[in-house]
Amino acid sequence: MDTLREKVIAALRTVLDPEFPINIFDLGLVYRLEILPLGLVSVQMTLTAPACPVAQAIPEEVAEVVGRVPGVNGVDVELVWDPPWSRERMNEEARWRMEML
Repeated sequence: MDTLREKVIAALRTVLDPEFPINIFDLGLVYRLEILPLGLVSVQMTLTAPACPVAQAIPEEVAEVVGRVPGVNGVDVELVWDPPWSRERMNEEARWRMEML
């Protein structure tokens, strides 16, 4: 059986970055994910660039998809810019997919 953390990560993997057709989790945009008592989830994330035109939409989508996970009773999404995102934060699969673009 999947843990709540695994279910939340699966939900995060449904959110795609509009600049790259890769999900935000594999891109390394999620800096911190905490599963707190009572089903509360805290997500600290960034975007690929501060001037990203969807700077408001992606965190809202994250809150929405994570909030739909059974067992989640609340979501806090914090958008941060430090440290800045870089391609080194991507996992191996995302790096491979980026090379194919």
